[in-house]
Amino acid sequence: DRQIVVPNPDINGREQILKVHMRKVPLAPDVEARTIARGTPGFSGADLANLVNEAALLAARAGKRVVTMFDFEQAKDKVMMGAERRSMVMTEKDKEETAYHEAGHALVGLHVPGNDPLHKVTIIPRGRALGVTMNLPETDRYSLKFREITAKLAMMFGGRLAEEIIYGPENVSTGASNDIQQATNLARRMVTEWGMSEKLGRLRYVDNQEEVFLGHSVTRSQTISGATAKLIDEEVRRIIEEAETKARTILTEHIDQLHAIAKALLEFETLSGDEVKDLLAGKPIRQGGDHSGPHKPRSSIPTTGGTVTRPGGFEPKPAGR
Repeated sequence: DRQIVVPNPDINGREQILKVHMRKVPLAPDVEARTIARGTPGFSGADLANLVNEAALLAARAGKRVVTMFDFEQAKDKVMMGAERRSMVMTEKDKEETAYHEAGHALVGLHVPGNDPLHKVTIIPRGRALGVTMNLPETDRYSLKFREITAKLAMMFGGRLAEEIIYGPENVSTGASNDIQQATNLARRMVTEWGMSEKLGRLRYVDNQEEVFLGHSVTRSQTISGATAKLIDEEVRRIIEEAETKARTILTEHIDQLHAIAKALLEFETLSGDEVKDLLAGKPIRQGGDHSGPHKPRSSIPTTGGTVTRPGGFEPKPAGR
């Protein structure tokens, strides 16, 4: 007769869970469970077990005798953003469009206060996305502030608006379909669930859809009038348009930085948050891992002279392409 909700572990819990699973694999001296735990907010115990297994597999495939911190970083990206599709054939034009799209996300995320720190931006296809921009919170997060939500909305539209600014409205792609879907859902929740609209007040305007196994009733529903539904749509549109305006302003004012990030993505394919900051500060990018050496690494994405069909514009993350 008891109802027990088991939440995802906090940073201390994640550290202890990682140590349990790490006992099974040989670790390099640079591996720190605390650092990995800090970079995996929201991970469940099963996610952490999968992370350790993926890191061990990556190390084994590379012929290593121990699992390094680089392997854990690669495994974390695979778990969070999907597996890399290095065999996917892309034209140079597709690569360039993807680079500007992801650069737009990254640039707006850096310049709008309230966004989580930039973790990584890549134009290597992952999952069903042609590229991904990943932001991670510095600590465990249990709620969102109005300032943080509006900053996230602006970042979501950075990719689409970057395409529009660079290539013109007639050449925008379907790559932002998931961004638009995520932003619309987030703006609607601001209005209908979180009381963040002055016109509609602190009322809940959505049907009751709680989990029945937690003891909540699923029979109670709430209907709204046509006038209220229209007002909700107007408020959602206003919030979205304000986010677009904010993103467009930043991209226009920092167009040189947009070009710089896109150019670096075409050269290196993947940039960490620190590398993007160094780039914008005028510092040279020195990539470690598999990209070390005196020569520029060859592109890991095959290219073709023809065109390819885009995969419907679906992305695994709000800030993805």
